[in-house]
Amino acid sequence: MTGPYVRDLRHIDAAQVAVVGGKAAHLGELARIEGVRVPEGFCVTTDAFRRILAEAPAVQDAIDRLGRVHPDDREAVGALSAEVRRAVEGIPVPDVVATAITDALNRYGERAAYAVRSSATAEDLPSASFAGQQDTYLNIVGPAAVLRHISRCWASLFTERAVTYRRSHGIDDRTVDMAVVVQRMVLPQVAGVLFTADPVTGDRKAATVEASFGLGEALVSGLVNPDVFTVRHGEVVARTIVAKERAVQALPSGGTHEVAIDARRQEQPTLTDAQAVRLVRLGRRIEAHFGRPQDIEWCLADGEFHLLQSRPITTLFPVPAPAPVPGPGSDPETGPYENRVYVSVGHQQMMTDPMKPLGLSVWQLTAMVPMHEAGGRLFVDVTPRLASPAARAPAPLATDPAVVTELDERSRESLAGLERDIRARTGPELFEFLLQAFQEHKRLVGDPQSLQVIMAGMEATWWLNDHLGAWLGEKNAADTLTLSAPGNVTSEMGLALLDVADVIRAQPEVVAFLEDVEDDDFLDELAKLPGGPAARDAIEAYLDRYGMRCVGEIDITRPRWRERPATLVPAILDNVRNFGPGAAARRFEQGLRTAREKEREVLSRLRELPDGDRKADETKRMIDRVRTFIGYREYPKYAIVSRSFVYKQALMAEAERLVRAGVLAEQEDACYLTFPELHDAVRSHRVDQRLVQQRKDAFRSYRALTPPRVLTSDGEALDGSYRRDDVPAGALVGLPVSAGTVEGRARVVLDMTDADLQAGDILVTVFTDPSWSPLFVGIAGLVTEVGGLMTHGAVIAREYGLPAVVGVARATRSIRDGQRIRVHGTDGYVELLD
Repeated sequence: MTGPYVRDLRHIDAAQVAVVGGKAAHLGELARIEGVRVPEGFCVTTDAFRRILAEAPAVQDAIDRLGRVHPDDREAVGALSAEVRRAVEGIPVPDVVATAITDALNRYGERAAYAVRSSATAEDLPSASFAGQQDTYLNIVGPAAVLRHISRCWASLFTERAVTYRRSHGIDDRTVDMAVVVQRMVLPQVAGVLFTADPVTGDRKAATVEASFGLGEALVSGLVNPDVFTVRHGEVVARTIVAKERAVQALPSGGTHEVAIDARRQEQPTLTDAQAVRLVRLGRRIEAHFGRPQDIEWCLADGEFHLLQSRPITTLFPVPAPAPVPGPGSDPETGPYENRVYVSVGHQQMMTDPMKPLGLSVWQLTAMVPMHEAGGRLFVDVTPRLASPAARAPAPLATDPAVVTELDERSRESLAGLERDIRARTGPELFEFLLQAFQEHKRLVGDPQSLQVIMAGMEATWWLNDHLGAWLGEKNAADTLTLSAPGNVTSEMGLALLDVADVIRAQPEVVAFLEDVEDDDFLDELAKLPGGPAARDAIEAYLDRYGMRCVGEIDITRPRWRERPATLVPAILDNVRNFGPGAAARRFEQGLRTAREKEREVLSRLRELPDGDRKADETKRMIDRVRTFIGYREYPKYAIVSRSFVYKQALMAEAERLVRAGVLAEQEDACYLTFPELHDAVRSHRVDQRLVQQRKDAFRSYRALTPPRVLTSDGEALDGSYRRDDVPAGALVGLPVSAGTVEGRARVVLDMTDADLQAGDILVTVFTDPSWSPLFVGIAGLVTEVGGLMTHGAVIAREYGLPAVVGVARATRSIRDGQRIRVHGTDGYVELLD
């Protein structure tokens, strides 16, 4: 049974999504798997849907208007989608379509009961399941009723929830068609859902079975709590059997109704362990066929399982591709480890957003250790390190500021050489040059002396906190002792923007002009105003020093401040409003005075202790050491980003040449190619545009994923939790990284350009990388969801003396913007005050 409007499920496969929609395509594939029972039926094709729309041009016009509505205009989306829905339901089914459907019903049984199920072309996709977004109708009896419910399925393409869901995934309403699946009803004793991977932890080896009595509608609608079985390695390892008071059953005349379950059956298991294991075995076969974990709807009738739907589990974070498991005598760094543990690079670098392929590959090519990509993020396999004992050795390095000065000079010389030597390189020669430059990059990053300096600063910090805690009861004393430490390029960046504000503050026309800036080409216009040349020069000087920075700067495809200078304008204006002239110098001097006063106090108290002179002398040496070396902690990242901007400028110039040659549609397309692929494109003048589009679609889907801090090769996300009994009830717990307590207004900021901060505000965000430093000068405290003791936010918070707690799970969702909170930076928790 194949025609333009109806196709038998047995004749459908995954290649026919455009004709039969995602659900029908998956059902057709399911029916092809040996041992899998799928209720028989047919699909009303997308040709039928387009035919009915052609009968009513006004409906197509309404769909076009809906497509032009701004996604945030919920009222207009709701009104227009309802209008389209009513119009579609009101279109008579054309005779030729109705005849094809009734002929199919005659073949399967005109008076049989059917399930009528939507199957949109944007449904059950790898990146978006669309579960529950369109309609399904159960136990529909008679041709007239089936035709009526097919129309309802067509109309359900335009439910407000479906339209909103498509918008969130970047899918245009006008590009989606609707098919409808019509299947013989199965009247089950038990129904439910099978996840072939744990939907919460992501563990690919643990399958979860949820089951309830009667039709699956009771479970899907939330009418009942299901029994839950966890199956691993062919056996049930956990089960939860609940009281199931109600079920949904089919009515003989059509439709469904709720029924009460006999009290004696309510707490009986819906499945035996053997049945759960048999179902999971079927699920594994389906998972293998589709090549990824599946969310499967099933039912059990007369002892046999019937599969009603299978779609990808779209919320799972991907697992990095495993390296080959070596045999005896292999590289000890790789190790004969069957199970792997991966650590997120993004959590270390304070950038957990996905990266585009060019950014990923350049970071991999310049990294000191192998990095694995998954979900647009990078991970390091730490399995060999976990399997080997680790030791922390003191850094054998004299406390000499000249060491830091020499490292800085070497880095600047290397950067100058890169900028000089890359200028004349184009085409394939550029890529060969960059591969050599990447080796120099790694040499600088891995410079043993650079690593010694970083470790010396960290070791001294740990020593001071440990010993002063033991000797004096001081918590995190190093936070105060390192205020205004010299040579911290990131904290200097924040203070330097205060100096820019000093130049602008005295020029009211410049301030007024900047308040209306939206485009990035404002600097030339700025120079035409009274006081404008000085303001432009101040901003240009800042960009010369820091213009290579931006949010998410480890991804070279991200726009830099030099490329988007308007990004800095809100922070400059905040500084104009919130500070007076000379604020940068005063702030630095205040920090220096506080650190010196703390040093005198600590040394004085130590000398009063038994063996006090020795303790004071040792502490003085460590204070000098930490102040000498701790500022350098931020410099290697600055050097990396400086070099990366040079790489980017050269690569984007090549991309622009490919655009002019007609090889790329736009410069941005180069960002969706890896470095080797872009190299090949420059050599061959050929690019697979389908690959570029696939990468764009994948990148969009990755943005919806939350990367775990730690991931196993089984796919299990390990985030951990804090066990604290010393915090007030209701407090949010995290890591204490910068001492002190502050109370103030929380400003929840997800995008630096949207920040509207006043003096005394507490910044609450997901993560901060160095580009956020200009905001730090005006806040009173910091709370982040991601971070550690030596990550950017913690380092700069200590430098500025801001109480800070990081690693606070769901902080941006648990704290309301404008809510008063109290940050306990010494003890690591946040109180919600109203």
